[in-house]
Amino acid sequence: MQLQARGFVEVRPRSGWFVVEPSFEDAQQTYAARRVIEPGMLRDAGKPLQSVIRRLREHVAEEREAIATSDAATRSVLLADFHVCLAECLGNRFLCATMVDLSARTTLVSALYQSSSAAQESNDDHADIVTALAEGDTAHAEALMREHIDVLAARLDESRAGLGTGRDRLRDALIPMGVPTPSR
Repeated sequence: MQLQARGFVEVRPRSGWFVVEPSFEDAQQTYAARRVIEPGMLRDAGKPLQSVIRRLREHVAEEREAIATSDAATRSVLLADFHVCLAECLGNRFLCATMVDLSARTTLVSALYQSSSAAQESNDDHADIVTALAEGDTAHAEALMREHIDVLAARLDESRAGLGTGRDRLRDALIPMGVPTPSR
């Protein structure tokens, strides 16, 4: 019910619950919101504690591992979850809740409108952001985040909406490797 209230699933009477397929305009607006929120979150970060830097580096390493194993679902979730992890580490619970929603939307949007071929570039961007934070250069981290989000937004491709069914692409992006997929 909470997912339905937040716009992630819809109920179809006598059919069940379904993940919402965001429109291309929804995809663009998701990145526009992230472009406003995330650089500002870093602007106010100060120099994070070493335990925070360690946790962020661990997350980047988990992303790298998922990319190496070609596990699309885990990769998608971890790449989006970096931004939630960052908000958690910076300690603002309101931003964290916002980032949970935006990251979930980003995962759906990515499955529908982006190629997965640039996952390593996103991972490298995350590592660069963490390095800037570790050096206490929040202005550089903020600029890197803005650039990262702009690149992701530029990769949105409305023509991908016609490639197979959106439901199949969402399923493939959200079900981890080794878990049997329901029949199509």
